[in-house]
Amino acid sequence: MTRLLHVSDTHFGCEDATAVRALLALARQVQPELVLLGGDVTQRARRAQFAAARDFVQNLQCPVLAVPGNHDIPLYNLAARLLDPYRGFRRALGANLEPVVETERLLVIGVNSTRPSRHKHGQVSGAQARRVAQRLRQAHPASLRVVLLHHPVRAVVESDQSNLLIGRETAVPAWVDAGADLILGGHIHLPYVLPVHGAAGPAPRQAWAVQAGTAVSRRIRGGVPNSVNVIEHSFDHDPGACSVQRWDYTHGAGEFRCVADQALRLQRDP
Repeated sequence: MTRLLHVSDTHFGCEDATAVRALLALARQVQPELVLLGGDVTQRARRAQFAAARDFVQNLQCPVLAVPGNHDIPLYNLAARLLDPYRGFRRALGANLEPVVETERLLVIGVNSTRPSRHKHGQVSGAQARRVAQRLRQAHPASLRVVLLHHPVRAVVESDQSNLLIGRETAVPAWVDAGADLILGGHIHLPYVLPVHGAAGPAPRQAWAVQAGTAVSRRIRGGVPNSVNVIEHSFDHDPGACSVQRWDYTHGAGEFRCVADQALRLQRDP
């Protein structure tokens, strides 16, 4: 069984310390093969905030793959934003802004959807879309194939249409057709799962957009509590079977609890 912990929008700098401790306890409980940290790791890309994020990652005591979010680029330090926008992220979380983890059972491809020239909106270039699609096509056909980025590719609330990834109309169908199973995002602090499809045709391939809420910050939205996702995939028994569990933080209990377990069917070639 492959188990992933999908964490996004920690916003260190406005974190809830009790939620941080509870998330570390959850990681010890579920023992993920890999933690996927989907951007907005900090609130304002400050040194102390990245230091707190680094301490959190070290305390997880398991492998972490991280991509930046728009909040991980300096907003008020214009010189840093112009000359070296990812310096703090690289020092705290690794030099590679688009890391990849691949085993026989799993492929996770990180995509940097941030742009220093933009305040909050995300974008994927044609070159990025092609690179990801090429790597997906090389994966083991039964492995779980995941694309991780910060910005969402589908929305459930009309007001979030403006937050969707620029370039998704080309990139998402290309990734799905190349074999992507899950496209993970964050940014809007709402957890949900929606289908996405490959290029138009008589039977387009289907994959899933999986959104994570804000993991440990006080910047909750619409009454949705802090939440993370636990993803499980059965490589040996049934490679088409996958589940996404939503775990919400309960203040009264001081712990994350599973509140939903959605079974997904992954499309596999006959």
